[in-house]
Amino acid sequence: MPTLVDTRSVRLHATASDWREAIREAGDALVAAGACASSYTEAMIRSVEEHGPYIVLSPGLALPHARPDNSVTRTALSYVRLTSPVAFGHETNDPVRVVMALAAADGTAHLRALADLATVLADPQRRHRLDNASTPAEVLDALRPPQARPPAGRSTEAAGGTDSPEGADGEGDPGTAEGTADASSSTGSTETTVASTGLVLTVCGNGLGTSLFLKNTLEQVLDTWGWLPYLRVEATDTISARGRAKDADLLLTSGAIAQALGDPGTPVEVIEDFTSLTEVDAALRRTYAV
Repeated sequence: MPTLVDTRSVRLHATASDWREAIREAGDALVAAGACASSYTEAMIRSVEEHGPYIVLSPGLALPHARPDNSVTRTALSYVRLTSPVAFGHETNDPVRVVMALAAADGTAHLRALADLATVLADPQRRHRLDNASTPAEVLDALRPPQARPPAGRSTEAAGGTDSPEGADGEGDPGTAEGTADASSSTGSTETTVASTGLVLTVCGNGLGTSLFLKNTLEQVLDTWGWLPYLRVEATDTISARGRAKDADLLLTSGAIAQALGDPGTPVEVIEDFTSLTEVDAALRRTYAV
């Protein structure tokens, strides 16, 4: 990830009077790094105007982005820390102090960077280092990808430090009706579950940034459970999510996007903190009765 963030795109003492100026600061940092033109910044602002503050993915941190276009010359991230935080209109994660703008040259080049960022921000110690970095070099060091995760399999601890469900150790396959029943009965639950489609959708306005970030957090939880071989997670936008909802077990998204989706005919779980393994873990347990 440090290859996508360089010293030119780091600003540690930025000022902004509102969320638009905050996005412009982050966009200007991308422009200064030669990643995009200023028109991309305005596209990021329009995306929030259209879809709401879904880009505020955790307390105090926003990830503005827009769809790839001709104004983007290379995939990059900026890191802007405001001297005084500003409100984006998010019910639980305001005010925002850190703005990391994402410019993606295409639909795939940024996938690894977002996966690494999701892992970094889910680690409280790394997040503390990032929030308190005093130099651009310290920011880059805090963003350095952590060691590879251990292989998926049996685990004595689930995400967030809770006990791993007995049915989530590979013995119960959530991709089949039998597997879902196993996951429920193994924990003593009397709830009736339905056959799993084997698909979970994470949804954002563009299907490009925050939905991919949430996808990576969800996959960290599934990895801990040992369920990665059984559930497929796909990131998508609101329009596609409405059409594909019937093919999925559930949709995970922000409150703003959930309102835009309405009732898609499939359970929707609102995630307030996209970096929280515990919150995503709880959403999965409600759906799969484990």
